[in-house]
Amino acid sequence: MRWIKGLFLAVILLVVILTGILFAVNNQQTIGLNLIWVELPPVSLSVWLLAALAVGVVLGMMAMLGVYVRLRALLARAERQNKQQRKELDSLRTQELKELA
Repeated sequence: MRWIKGLFLAVILLVVILTGILFAVNNQQTIGLNLIWVELPPVSLSVWLLAALAVGVVLGMMAMLGVYVRLRALLARAERQNKQQRKELDSLRTQELKELA
């Protein structure tokens, strides 16, 4: 089962790489980007679009960081509580066995 997952991920990666190459080859027009306060040099359209995608991915990851940290803290707290309850349950079990003997 593990090798099927690896094969599936390899095929997806290959498709993404080929799509990216085709995208870059078909979008060779150079475009200068004029932001209000700065003008960026002319670069191919594919570079600008891939840079925008990368910036969006990074910003999305940063936006989800707070949720991730909160959920990790919640999980750690639940694991500590679970461990404490298991200890208490074990002590109650041993106490019950001592009372029976």
